[in-house]
Formats: sequence, C-alpha cells, structure tokens
Amino acid sequence: MAEADAGLMGSIRQLLSTATSIASTRLELLANELQEERLRLTQMLLFALFALFCFGVGILLLTAFIVVLFWDDHRLAALGALSALFLALGALITMLLRSKAQAKPRLFSTSLAELTEDKKQLGTGDE
Repeated sequence: MAEADAGLMGSIRQLLSTATSIASTRLELLANELQEERLRLTQMLLFALFALFCFGVGILLLTAFIVVLFWDDHRLAALGALSALFLALGALITMLLRSKAQAKPRLFSTSLAELTEDKKQLGTGDE
C-alpha cells in the first residue's frame, strides 16, 4: 500500500512540478512581450519628438526665408535648402512613425499562441 501512495504522491509532485514550470515559462514570455511593447512605444515617442523638432525648425527657417526673400541674393539659396531639408525630414519621420503605429503586433500574441498550443496538447483545445 505504501508503494501505491508513493506512486500517487510521486505523480502529484511531478504534475505540480510540470505545472509550475509551464506557468514560469508563460510568465517569462509575458514579461518579454511587455518589454518589447514598452521599447516600441519609447521608439515611437522619440520619432514623434524628432518629427516635431524638424517641423519646428523647418517653419522657423521658412519664416526667415520669407523675411530674407527681399534682401541680398546669396542667402536665399541656403535658407531655402535648409527649410526644404527640415520639412522633408519632418515628413519622412512622420511617415515612418505612422507605419510603425499601423504595424504594431497584437499584444500578448506569442503568449496566446503558446497557450493555444498547450490546450491542443492537453486535448482541451477548441478546434
């Protein structure tokens, strides 16, 4: 009878060990996904700030360009080129930011896929 109890207790311990291991793996995966999402949002914020800076400088230079338009001929080309450069950079960064925002992955998609795979392996998946 002691062997049956030891076998049953051994099986329960093994089951608990496996469940703990699965839970630990899933929590690590969840933490990784949260970290990736945080990094993506930080990158998007930096792109947005850089785009705002470029548009601000472009507008400032465009205003200076209009003021200087009626002065000497040599400064116009430099101010016009700088204005165009900063406005183009601002537009480029904005398009990059928009594509980054639209291409965001579904939050916890990897964790959900792993849980679905676990359900299939346990035979309780909704198929």
